[in-house]
Amino acid sequence: CSSDLASSVPTPGDLAPTRVHAHNIQLRKGPDFRIYIAWISGQMLRTKANMNPSFDEPDSFILQIDKGVIRANIGDIAKYLNSTTSKDSPLKNIDIQPAGELVKIRGTIKKVVSLPVEILGSLAATPDGLVRLHVQHISVLKVPVKGLLGTFDVKLSDLVHSTNVPGVTVSGNDVVFDTEKLLPPPHIRGQLTTVLVRVPDIEVIYGNAPNDPAELAHWHNFIRFRNGALNFGKLTMHNSDLTMIDAANEPWFDLDLV
Repeated sequence: CSSDLASSVPTPGDLAPTRVHAHNIQLRKGPDFRIYIAWISGQMLRTKANMNPSFDEPDSFILQIDKGVIRANIGDIAKYLNSTTSKDSPLKNIDIQPAGELVKIRGTIKKVVSLPVEILGSLAATPDGLVRLHVQHISVLKVPVKGLLGTFDVKLSDLVHSTNVPGVTVSGNDVVFDTEKLLPPPHIRGQLTTVLVRVPDIEVIYGNAPNDPAELAHWHNFIRFRNGALNFGKLTMHNSDLTMIDAANEPWFDLDLV
């Protein structure tokens, strides 16, 4: 490691991507959201050519996942959406519940008066690596809305405005989520291949990765960085070789990089 000011200028070796391997990591993304990394293999890519990836600057890198399995708690997702949607967002008081292999989203929408709305839909990965919620059913005041229109004239586009939530778009009966834009840093990118409801979580699989808990169980909780350069605090590690191992006997390594 080095603490020289000159170390902030990347060398050719520093510019190499840093390989990342991790198992059983609870990664804090900002103060209000967490993801659970069962395991990943990927790279840490710099977002600025003249700045090394830094643990103190979550926007300074992107985690590019080659293969892996990541989960997010369904309740945490609802809390995060409620805390980050703008005041003029049409759908408020969001609650998300599992419904078998589907998800059920409840909320309220202002149509002269506040109306309770319920959406039932399925989750899937899109070919370009985004998450798609295909809406199969909308009810208002427990009354089915036929063809997503009906008596109350409520459409999916009435419930979700792309301008209110960055990373969310509506197309027909689909809501598409770009998790890289929607969730706080450190941002995660990769070829999503499967999205599943795994109560109490939503599970996303990258790169058709196998998910075999029995095979993974003998590995202790850790995250490892190799190659490239990393900044943390006043230090810079060139040709990185850093492994963080959980010293506690806990199911997840609670990791806040900052």
